[in-house]
Amino acid sequence: MFRFAARKSIVAGIEPPPNAVATLAKSQYSTSSSSSSRTNSRSITSDSHRFGMGYGIVHQQRIPADESEDLFRCVASPKTVSVIGAPMTYGQPFVGTDSGPSLLREQGLLQDLTNLGWRVEDTPDLDFSTICEQARSENNSSSNLLHNNNPNAKHSLEVGAGTKVLAELVESKLKLGKFPLVLGGDHSIGIGSLAGILRAKPETGVIWVDAHTDLNVPSVSNSGNMHGMPLGLMMKDLIPDRSVIPGLEWLEEGSTSPFLNPDSLVYVGLRDIDKAERHFIRQLGIKTFTMYDIDHLGIGNVMDLALEHLLQKSPDRPLHLSYDIDAVDPMYAPATGTAVRGGLTWREAHFVAEHVVRSGALASAEIVEVNATLADGQGASETVELGHQLVNALLGEAIL
Repeated sequence: MFRFAARKSIVAGIEPPPNAVATLAKSQYSTSSSSSSRTNSRSITSDSHRFGMGYGIVHQQRIPADESEDLFRCVASPKTVSVIGAPMTYGQPFVGTDSGPSLLREQGLLQDLTNLGWRVEDTPDLDFSTICEQARSENNSSSNLLHNNNPNAKHSLEVGAGTKVLAELVESKLKLGKFPLVLGGDHSIGIGSLAGILRAKPETGVIWVDAHTDLNVPSVSNSGNMHGMPLGLMMKDLIPDRSVIPGLEWLEEGSTSPFLNPDSLVYVGLRDIDKAERHFIRQLGIKTFTMYDIDHLGIGNVMDLALEHLLQKSPDRPLHLSYDIDAVDPMYAPATGTAVRGGLTWREAHFVAEHVVRSGALASAEIVEVNATLADGQGASETVELGHQLVNALLGEAIL
């Protein structure tokens, strides 16, 4: 990795200082007992920015894949992407995730999507401030004292109200044959995205690209932060009745409650897993590829196996890809709330998106946890730009 990084710095016109090689080589072998601060040969210290290993001045053309390929067969023609801003911030403790949708748009995202051959329907950002304030007001005037009890799910009333609106919107777009592209926001929005997807297309397979499993439920969560619970709340074996959580009663309303079959989920990029979540993965038999598997097998083999698991028995099923920017090593994406060293490289991160698109089955996607307030100017801009490029890759940008 260092050889590539040093080469990149020279291309950008910045020579690394003479001691950069020794310093960086040494950093590759420093260790820590904490899984959330572990350093290995896949990560380089934050000093790399001083050595000119940022993106520098880089220009990239937005070129769609060969139009003769049926890359989005689950989307109605003419293919339309519905860009949905979901600026949720209540699922975790840091302000700033609510700026993600606007920052991605400011990078020229909408024009890029039109250049990739999409008709673009830009849905205004969901007004979570008003939605959540209304939910709090209704709760305060309600005689139902259950809502005053917090079952270790922080801000569940606000998260529940916001994700309910998101679920309804995603469901409606899918039923119209459009491609919902959800811009977060923290990962608690996955509750709404998944609920809407499973109501519209219950056969959907899900690829969860993340440093974390997000498989917690209130009874076992160490933090109570709901950005760590979206998948746990979709597993019937873990929490059969979500109505016990204030704000999530809507998940049990209607003729069919949205639940995800564990066999319809694949993890990619895990490297920071809670003890209870390890047990759940084994109990439920969820197909999982950690960073160890990516190091051992290579990202190409991992993605082939992930798609084989989801599509071999059901080749026509749609896929949803949920992309947490913290899946990427903080060398490339430092501006996120729960960064963990040893993540995906810049190219691996792109390959994940590109390869899923090549399957032809991708029907919806989201990107989450971009928080520009959690890094310096260069780190923030690089994280936002990487998020922007990953979205383009998810919508069909190709090298050739």
